[in-house]
Amino acid sequence: MAHEGPRLPTARGPVSTAVREYLLGSGPLPPAATVAGASPYGEDLQLALYLCYELHYRGFAGVSDDVEWDPDLLRLRAALEARFLAALRADTPVHESVEEAIAELLVEPVEGGGVSHFLRDEGELWHLREYAAQRSLYHLKEADPHAWVLPRLWGRAKAAMAAVEFDEYGGGRPDRVHARLFADLMTDLGLDATYGRYLDAACAETLATVNLMSLFGLHRGLRGALVGHFATVEITSSPGSRRLAEAMRRAGAGPAAVHFYDEHVEADAVHEQVVRHEVIGGLLEEEPHLAPDVAFGVGATTLLEDRLAARLLTAWRAGRSSLRTPPTTEMAHIS
Repeated sequence: MAHEGPRLPTARGPVSTAVREYLLGSGPLPPAATVAGASPYGEDLQLALYLCYELHYRGFAGVSDDVEWDPDLLRLRAALEARFLAALRADTPVHESVEEAIAELLVEPVEGGGVSHFLRDEGELWHLREYAAQRSLYHLKEADPHAWVLPRLWGRAKAAMAAVEFDEYGGGRPDRVHARLFADLMTDLGLDATYGRYLDAACAETLATVNLMSLFGLHRGLRGALVGHFATVEITSSPGSRRLAEAMRRAGAGPAAVHFYDEHVEADAVHEQVVRHEVIGGLLEEEPHLAPDVAFGVGATTLLEDRLAARLLTAWRAGRSSLRTPPTTEMAHIS
């Protein structure tokens, strides 16, 4: 049965073209040599990998639900993952311990050096809209990639992870689900909050940050890395969200846009402590051999977030859009 979800995006190269056509039943998957020639962080490979992963979330319009477990597509996904993971392992700095990796996260970046600093101090409404459009690929399914790890944990780590996820899902209240709050933020900014709406506009660096969560979440052998990723998100979220809330207020973005980040200032300050002491502590108490994986998850997350920040700031400081596609009417920043 064909699933009625977001529409398939435009392809960005031979690999994503072949995957797109395969999902629609109109062509073969790309040969191994084509996959081997794709840049691991590039637009083509990252989109192809995103297409494969999205089948495990909401799928795409006109694509059969059965394709999720297509063995040929899973073999291709494994090849794409191997290239991505090999690049991450080669480029991620090695930390001596989890404690060292976490300690680096607790050091705030130089003032003015990060995206949230730029948005707070210099950001205009069009910058905030672009940032929300890019981040919507994750925030409209916020917490979902991390939920994959729950069956792979037990004891303290499982209980603590479930407690944090419960908060992310609104504590049982649908109007408080963080993905819902982000949709309200998008509406406040004049954006289309439809799931997957800005996939064509999002750059490879954004896709990579979302693909990383799915990569870690969908592999039991990478459960430690997923916990490291989750810790990075929670530890860095509260101070960054405070700056983004200030940016929204200064730009006159509206109450729902401000509320999303205000909510994360408070919630993630608590989550940070739970993740550091109970999720990581509980995991390593049960499986101490996963410490290098947790540290790798921290480092890989930081690596990809830094790549995305460089992409956004380079474009914005030059007065250019960070989006791949021309801004639509609601995204236009021409006064």
